[in-house]
Amino acid sequence: MTEEALDPAIARALAAVLRSLRAESGLSQEDVAHAAGITRNHYQLLESGLSDRAKGSPANPRLSTLLDLSRVFGTPLTQLVEAVVTDQSLTHRQGT
Repeated sequence: MTEEALDPAIARALAAVLRSLRAESGLSQEDVAHAAGITRNHYQLLESGLSDRAKGSPANPRLSTLLDLSRVFGTPLTQLVEAVVTDQSLTHRQGT
């Protein structure tokens, strides 16, 4: 089974939310990655909105990864997703 690519705008919105949560928490990318059980490179890609730098494909993290990240940030998964959706709807309204 192949994974379908996530809409690049949604991947960028998730990246912005992750960067914001990390900045608020005062953690490094390495700290977040370690606590979430993923590699630093994987986390860096998520914060860039990418799943592969060379191909430029948008990030599409697994649900388990999102759950782990929400735990690290002390944010319920529903709030993490809501923040992505809210950011996404604001972006569309602004025409960017």
